[in-house]
Amino acid sequence: VIYPPHSKLTDKEKTNICYLSFPDSNSGCLGDTQFCFRFRQSPGRKVSLCCFLDQLDRDLPVYLKKDPAYYYGYVYFRQVRDKSLKRGYFQKSLVLISKLPYVHLFRTMLKQIAPEYFEKSEAFLEAVCSDVDHWPPPVPGKILHLPIMGIIMKLRIPTYRDKPGTMPVVQNMHQADAQISMTLPTIHEVDLFRCFCPVFFHIQMLWELVLLGEPLVVMAPSPSESSETVLALVSCISPLKYCSDFRPYFTIHDSEFKEYTTRTQAPPSVILGVTNPFFAKTLQHWPHIIRIGDIKLPGEVPKQVKVKKLKNLKTLDSKPGVYTSYKPYLNKDEEIVKQLQKGVQQKRPTEAQSVILRRYFLELTESFIIPLERYVASLMPLQKCISPWKSPPQLRQFSQDDFMKTLEKAGPQLTSGLKGDWIGLYRHFLKSPNFDGWFRSRQKEMIQKLEALHLEALCNENLVFWSQKHTEVETVDLVLKLKNKLLQAGREHLPVKTDTLKKLETHINDIILALPDDLQDILLKTGTT
Repeated sequence: VIYPPHSKLTDKEKTNICYLSFPDSNSGCLGDTQFCFRFRQSPGRKVSLCCFLDQLDRDLPVYLKKDPAYYYGYVYFRQVRDKSLKRGYFQKSLVLISKLPYVHLFRTMLKQIAPEYFEKSEAFLEAVCSDVDHWPPPVPGKILHLPIMGIIMKLRIPTYRDKPGTMPVVQNMHQADAQISMTLPTIHEVDLFRCFCPVFFHIQMLWELVLLGEPLVVMAPSPSESSETVLALVSCISPLKYCSDFRPYFTIHDSEFKEYTTRTQAPPSVILGVTNPFFAKTLQHWPHIIRIGDIKLPGEVPKQVKVKKLKNLKTLDSKPGVYTSYKPYLNKDEEIVKQLQKGVQQKRPTEAQSVILRRYFLELTESFIIPLERYVASLMPLQKCISPWKSPPQLRQFSQDDFMKTLEKAGPQLTSGLKGDWIGLYRHFLKSPNFDGWFRSRQKEMIQKLEALHLEALCNENLVFWSQKHTEVETVDLVLKLKNKLLQAGREHLPVKTDTLKKLETHINDIILALPDDLQDILLKTGTT
């Protein structure tokens, strides 16, 4: 069953969704299980929603922007004994498909609707869709009230302006509210501490592997543990965006199975979450494997688990741990380990442990990225080089050698006390997909900034006076160029003040009105669409 019924999915997408919506048979998930997966959108399909979401995307932090090529599937699976059925079990999944990576929001929503759906069947889904139709647009920074089957979910979508690591508090509603309400403290975060508990002593090494876009596979007993761990890994380099592919839950039926498990080339830069024992054999040539048992919060201090050699990983029965021959570039930070161990001894709530861990990863990532930000900002031409009568100047080229020279005085040592081979880590990072994605987005921002400054420079000129001193042909050429600039500003959402655009429109109209009537008619009709 698909709701709304007019939703269009290709056969390949349907097949992928069907296989990914159920745990592998070996998982033995009795009762209710929630997990999520991610799958490739079939090429060539148009999504009407995209243009609308693109406008909202601009204000999101990079790690929450949608990926045009992928969908997320959020699953609520129920398996209970039922003698009246032929197989002896009731097995059903309710799956929510979305472009948005709002894991916690959709997980909470499914928790509200899936149990009732299993009791009430299809008509109930129609009522749910009707509720969702009344949701306001997902505008970043606004407090949103989302009704769902008699409950109101209250939440706020982060914006890129939020200070990383801070979460503006969404106040609880007054008791006077007629409807039951629930406030979501986050829309996308997973319980970091719970996810990293089984590999507690290796968090820093895992941060390096994710930062460098190394191929990683998480072998877990169930899809909920595999998906949570993969999402925790991807989020540990926030506010950097993880730019490679990641699959919170991956099966042997996946359309990319052959592409990702082939031995004819090196493993790709992806993070896979798997539960099928078959993968222990298929992926044993992968360089980094995280094996986790059942995720339980430790009652006592976790024991030190050594990094194991890959050759020791033969089956999925192998002991939990990290199997790799990778040597971390940075020295181990004993402080964070002690802090979290102390938390376990003092029975500190897991939410508080996750906050400590998230802050640790954030400070580590920021210490690493600030020198790069500083160097890239220096590639921007000076404002005095921007002339209204010439094209905007080019950005200077990124030079690895020049960047490395800046590290001596303005490197990560300014913000981090961690010792180790930072230079080696940077060299490796500059070859990674995460650097490529980060640099492209910075480059795009800076080029747009140059275009915006160029527009402002044009607005400050007396363009009518200029046109009076030039030929009609040159004046017409200027008008067409200015109209193009206006269209570009709207199309690419250049960071220009509305006043500047209005001023430019006035300039264009003034120039046109000073021209002969026949030219006026032509120019007033040109380039306005």
